[in-house]
This record gives sequence, structure tokens and C-alpha cells, in this order.
Amino acid sequence: MDRVLKSYTLHNFLTIPQITSLSKEMVKDIEVVGRVLPFKTNNYVVDELIDWDNLDTDPIFTLNFPRRGMLEKKHYTTVERLLNEHTGDNRELNEKIQQIRLSLNPNPAGQEHNVPYLGEIKLKGIQHKYPETVLFFPSQGQTCHAYCTFCFRWPQFSGMNELKFAMKEADLLLKYLRLHTEVTDVLFTGGDPMIMNASTLEAYIKPLLEPEFDHIRTIRIGTKSLAYWPYRYLSDKDSDDIIRLFELVNRSGKNLSLQAHFNHPRELSTEAVGQAIARIRSTGSQIRTQSPLLRNINDKPELWAKMWRKQVDLGCIPYYMFIARDTGSKHYFELPLEKCWQIFRRAYRQVSGLCRTVRGPSMSDHAGKIQVLGVQEVKGEKIFVLRFIQGRNPKWVDIPFFAEYEPRATWFNQLKPAFGEEKFFFEEQRTKLEATKPFLFE
Repeated sequence: MDRVLKSYTLHNFLTIPQITSLSKEMVKDIEVVGRVLPFKTNNYVVDELIDWDNLDTDPIFTLNFPRRGMLEKKHYTTVERLLNEHTGDNRELNEKIQQIRLSLNPNPAGQEHNVPYLGEIKLKGIQHKYPETVLFFPSQGQTCHAYCTFCFRWPQFSGMNELKFAMKEADLLLKYLRLHTEVTDVLFTGGDPMIMNASTLEAYIKPLLEPEFDHIRTIRIGTKSLAYWPYRYLSDKDSDDIIRLFELVNRSGKNLSLQAHFNHPRELSTEAVGQAIARIRSTGSQIRTQSPLLRNINDKPELWAKMWRKQVDLGCIPYYMFIARDTGSKHYFELPLEKCWQIFRRAYRQVSGLCRTVRGPSMSDHAGKIQVLGVQEVKGEKIFVLRFIQGRNPKWVDIPFFAEYEPRATWFNQLKPAFGEEKFFFEEQRTKLEATKPFLFE
């Protein structure tokens, strides 16, 4: 049966039929928190994924609907007061909301340092952090079928245009790639590129199949669509065109990989998602899965083991467990680094080798993707053992390094070098690299 996408935002969420299940307090929380953090969901999430009889603990409801605890108390109280005093003049309310947003670290992990130049042109729709991979943010793909409440790219959807990564000019991307033959992978990201219609997506991808871009071996698409709108690949009016485009990429000899975001096993439970995965895989494309580790959502090792096993059953490849980025409502979702490692290892030991393609838990820091390998005691000193999975300088990758044990740390910037060292081994060079514009790799 064909499904028509119906979106719900802050302006019309009261039209959701199931909204009568919500208390007046929960409705108010959505209205207050949703003024600061973006809110959007759809009828597939509402009808097929949320357990409306257990909203207090339901992970999918928490993934989509703002909760009071997602704003600090002082921020919640300020927005609530301004809404109650609202006289029709939005200036004070909008100014305060903007101030709160700017205090929430809207572009974490030094993303501005990843934006390259083409001559004197700053390419605001491109990030180039690692030599072999370029991220491209097509302007038509800077929204999603539904918004995750933990999303580290929430400024893309919040009207914060000065902080938004986006670009329409595909020709600038192509010019940049002609100059940078070290690039093997192009990742279309957002937002969600799969919100775009097939013809727009094809206009961006098809030129990369030409012989002059033989150095581009893999085209990746970062997407939440399989979890939030699998009908994108089944019954949307251009679903068949999407599938033909995927087939075209694979016939060209390049790899096509969907970097699919699944945060909870329930997102893998419907008939539609299984059918969509099968249809994508029939084109020769890969589906690699990833998610942050989130308190209140998936902070039990049994959930991760179940999710990885189901992904492998469906033919997907478990890829990353991330640590929640230090932005937005992180305080609501964050976990201590040691707890993240314990959850990962307890889940990892429950699954077979086919699931152990997953890497984590890792943080996307300014310097690169840093994996927590464990907690150990060396000569009486308790330490974190860390390594780079990816680094701004590829020479840093896979070198173990050590940080003092800090039980409350939830992010790398809260750690100090172990054994009396003043700096981590990469810090001096990182500072030099980040000062270089355009970004140069050694």
C-alpha cells in the first residue's frame, strides 16, 4: 500500500491523533523546548514506531519529541516566561532563543576548521577533514523526514543561517575534486540527502561517474530515512528512479554505501524497513549502520547486541558506535566515557564475528575520531587507553595514547595526558594544521 508522508512540526503537532495521550505538561514541554531545539516528526514514526501506552520511557518518543530535561532549567524557565508574557512582538523572544542556541556549542568538533577554500572562495557546503574523504552538504538536502532530539547538526534546521553548512553549486564541488585527487570518498550529508527528489540527487551524483573522477571510488550517503521513512525506497513517486540511480552508480564500477542511522532495535522492526533494505541491497549497494550511545535511548548492552544482530540478519554492516557530541541537549543524553566503553564491550562479547565490524565507542574531536579502547591500571595509575580511528594527520591513526582516568568525563576535552605529560602527542601539530587555510595535509 502506498504511504503519503505527513510531517508534524511545532506549528501543527496538536493535530497528531495520538496527542490526546499527552498530559498538558508534556504538551507545554514540547512548545517550550521546541522553540530552541528543532522539532519535526512524521506519520510513520507516530503510527508504527512509538509506544503511545508507555510514553514516559518510550525511546522513539524521546528521539522525536522534546522533553523538559533537554533544556537546562534556567533556559527552560526563561523561554517559558517569555511565552507566557508574549504580546505579539517576537523580538525579545527570538533574541533570547538565539542567545540560548549559541550557548549550546552549535558547531562541535571544530567543524569550521574543516571548511576548505577554492582560491578565495570559502566552500561552506564542503568539509574536508581527512585526506581521502570529502563531505558535501547539498542545500536541497538540509532537512530530514524527522528530527532526532540528540542531533549534532541541529543548527542546520534552526534558522541559524550563519552557522549552516550548505551549497547548491555542484560545479564548485567538481572543481575542488579535480584539484584534490587524494580524495577517494565523497559523502553526501545533511540534514538528509534522501529528502531530495531523485532528479536532484542524480544531478549531484552522476557527474562523479565520469572518467575524470576515477580517483573517486566510493559515494556515500548519510541518511536516517531507512529508520524514519523507508517508503522513500518503496512507494514514493520517484522510488523507482532512486533505485535506478543506485544501480547506475554500482554499474559504473564505483561503490555506493548508505551510512544508515539506527538508534534503537525498534527502528528495524517493521516490514517496510526490511523491504527497503532488501531493495537497496539488490542494487549492489552497501548499507553500513551507525548510532551514538544515548542515555534514555539505548544505554543497555543488550539493546546494542540485539540491534547489531538484526542489522546483520538484514544484510547490513555494523559500522560505528559514537559517543554523543558535546552540543545541543547533550546533558540529557551523555554518559561517562568509562560507561560507554563498558556498554560497548559487554555488547561486543555477546555477538558473533559478523557483527564485530563495528568500531567504538568513538568521539569526533577536532583532531579526529578518537576511540576509547579501555580503562587500565599501569604502575598504580588508572588511565584511559585511546587511539585514533581517523586523524587530521593520517600518521596519527592507530597509535595508542593515554589519558588520566577521570570518572566524570563525557568528552575528550575533559581529559588530561597521563604519566605527567603536558600535552597529548598530536596537539602541537594539530594547532598548526588548524591554522592552515586552505586545509593542507602532510
